[in-house]
Amino acid sequence: MKRSHFCNDVRKEQIGDRITLFGWVNRRRDHGGVIFVDLRDRTGLVQVVFSPERNAEVHQQAHVLRNEYVLQIEGTVAPRPKETENPKMPTGLIEVDVDSFTILNASQTLPFLLDDEDLGENTRLTYRFLDLRRPQMQHNLSFRHRVNHTIRTVLDGAGFLDIETPMLTRSTPEGARDYLVPSRVNPGQFYALPQSPQLFKQLLMISGYDRYFQITRCFRDEDLRADRQPEFTQVDLEMAFVEEEDVMAVTEEVIHESFKKALDVTISTPIPKITYAQAMEQYGLDAPDVRNPLVLTDLTEQMKNTGFKVFSAQSRLKGPGGLRGAVKALRVPGGAKLTRKQIDNYTKFVEIYGAKGLAYIKINGPWQEEGWQSPIVKFFSDVEKEAIVAATQAETGDIIFFGADKLSVVNEALGRLRVVVGNDLKLVDPEAFGLVWVTEFPLLQWDDESKRFNAVHHPFTAPMPEDLYLLDEVDEEGVPPLHRIRSRAYDLVLNGTEIGGGSIRIHDPKMQRKMLALLEIGPEEAEDKFGFLLRALEFGAPPHGGLALGMDRLVALMLKTDSIRDVIAFPKTQKAGCVLTQAPSKVDQIQLRELHLRSTFRAKTEEKP
Repeated sequence: MKRSHFCNDVRKEQIGDRITLFGWVNRRRDHGGVIFVDLRDRTGLVQVVFSPERNAEVHQQAHVLRNEYVLQIEGTVAPRPKETENPKMPTGLIEVDVDSFTILNASQTLPFLLDDEDLGENTRLTYRFLDLRRPQMQHNLSFRHRVNHTIRTVLDGAGFLDIETPMLTRSTPEGARDYLVPSRVNPGQFYALPQSPQLFKQLLMISGYDRYFQITRCFRDEDLRADRQPEFTQVDLEMAFVEEEDVMAVTEEVIHESFKKALDVTISTPIPKITYAQAMEQYGLDAPDVRNPLVLTDLTEQMKNTGFKVFSAQSRLKGPGGLRGAVKALRVPGGAKLTRKQIDNYTKFVEIYGAKGLAYIKINGPWQEEGWQSPIVKFFSDVEKEAIVAATQAETGDIIFFGADKLSVVNEALGRLRVVVGNDLKLVDPEAFGLVWVTEFPLLQWDDESKRFNAVHHPFTAPMPEDLYLLDEVDEEGVPPLHRIRSRAYDLVLNGTEIGGGSIRIHDPKMQRKMLALLEIGPEEAEDKFGFLLRALEFGAPPHGGLALGMDRLVALMLKTDSIRDVIAFPKTQKAGCVLTQAPSKVDQIQLRELHLRSTFRAKTEEKP
């Protein structure tokens, strides 16, 4: 067996050539004597013709062909009759006259048509081997390959070494849960599958490798969404002797070349940068969709003495970081045309994010002429009305939405509302790509439930040197204002979705121990979890930093698919299962005994009353 051409590669230049093709019967048509078959492989389609005049025996044999039979075809390339040419197909000007063929395998009737666009996801994943035959999926995975190849080429050209790091490592649970792997030869002990190669890539910098990258699988045992999977692929890189701008420049080259090679889209560089503080102030979210022109306006100061008690109470509420009170506005140009039902729907929407309601003012004309329509207008003084107009730049025909609550709740609710309203009113170009760097994230974030600080990114992110003085200050309650310390972290955001993040790392062992202490990780726990890194930092660790790009998210956004499952060959379901292989599954008692394990799980039907 030797293929001479892929199906989609046959062109009019090959007319008269004898060729050999392999593929699947995509469609069979019997036109009262001549049988036409669209032969498909991963590259596309070509029409092959079984003619009784050319070969009566071969034509007779072709009557048994059905969809998805696997064939080897030998024949001669011929021009299509003018009236049957299909200029929309790359192979639409030719056909292949069949001299002989072999049925390499038959096929049962498929449980669905490959061109069915309304397939349920469970059906698609159960028969994923068939779903992957569909042209859209073959296009997606071929596209992903091109992006992958481009990234490797760019990083290789920039002097990076592709170095593999372990898949079996120790558990250092910080953030998402680890997937644990029991060790047979070390009874009672467990490996963990890596959530990222973070610590190993830092060790490689300490080892002197300067520029490392890896396109690697990572694992997180967490609840899933459309853009999450328990196992995922990331483009991981690390560089020594660098500042933030150096890491960003390499990443921008990767993004620019990936879009150019795979989509023929030119991404302008340098990609714009905004700080975390700016993102939260203007957009309410740390991953803003910069294609959306709507912005938030802070009215906290203007509302401190207003007669509307909801606003004034929140304006005076004090607390660390996002726990302080705030009043913010979202002006929507032309939004006065929104109906009461639409506004009620938006009110229900923001309640999902903790908002207790959604105040609004329709600007039907100047406030001096009683042109403002809202139940809350009567509570505002003329000075406050002027302040609202000055801050929001509201004009006749607009609507202003208000949020008043803890700052974190206001930002989340109005930030999410901004996204929905922008899409509903078609303010966002769905074909555009909006990229932005978000920098200077907080180093630490207060968790009101656990009453402790957590690392916003991870415990190995370096703080901004100019903010270290805050470690020695205390607020009016005698507590260090740790929430004000900025980090040297940066995220890359595409169309409102974070596609990558990184930071300059801590390379000073004293600073690393201090960071762990701020997270209430004591010396004994620090040694147990991170002793190997802390020791390595004592032996000449260079300044270093890096980044990880989510390959699945990046490709899905480039292709504008609704879910990353459409760009992964064999994804898991929302419940982290594989319906194709029925994983995860039970294992027998022999395997468990070898691993010194015993399952304590009992299904509800097995439980004793």
